[in-house]
Amino acid sequence: MSFEPLKTVTSKTLVLPASNIDTDQIMPARFLTMTTKAGLGEHLFHDWRYNKDGSETDHYLNSDAAKACQILVGGHNFGCGSSREHAPWALTDYGIRVVISSEIADIFRNNSLKNGLLPILIDPQAHQWLLDHPGEEVTVDLESCEVRLPKNGGTYKFEIDAFSRHCLMEGVDEMGYLCAQDDAIAAFETSR
Repeated sequence: MSFEPLKTVTSKTLVLPASNIDTDQIMPARFLTMTTKAGLGEHLFHDWRYNKDGSETDHYLNSDAAKACQILVGGHNFGCGSSREHAPWALTDYGIRVVISSEIADIFRNNSLKNGLLPILIDPQAHQWLLDHPGEEVTVDLESCEVRLPKNGGTYKFEIDAFSRHCLMEGVDEMGYLCAQDDAIAAFETSR
């Protein structure tokens, strides 16, 4: 499976400052029966964005400005809760390529890396700057592992393992990476 390669993203930020935004808020369990990624963005934060009758709320996530953002800044402990790949699938289908927080749940982080979404743990000071400046244009550079903030907000390094970084920059998941090694695998098998 593949996705759009991610090297540098420059975008205004979509800020959701609440702490402990869990995967059931990101993608409610009743939508987990969907087996395709296409269209999942419509159900992203569904209970925040829609009334019980299906009409849209006035939540910022329904605005054109929010839908144009590729960088989401979440509150502390973003993505906690149960494991579900549907959460990063919905975020990427909505158009988000990067999630930044001071803490991101491990399972959500791993699911994101495998599905073309870059989760970034950032210094608490930089995180607070982002929370205090919603909608600012930020640059995330995966090649240099930096988040660049405007208006003298500074430049902050982030960590990512080499394999995940390679896969995101090439636009391939783990299976896509293995399939790309087919010739090398065949040559090894022939030599044995």
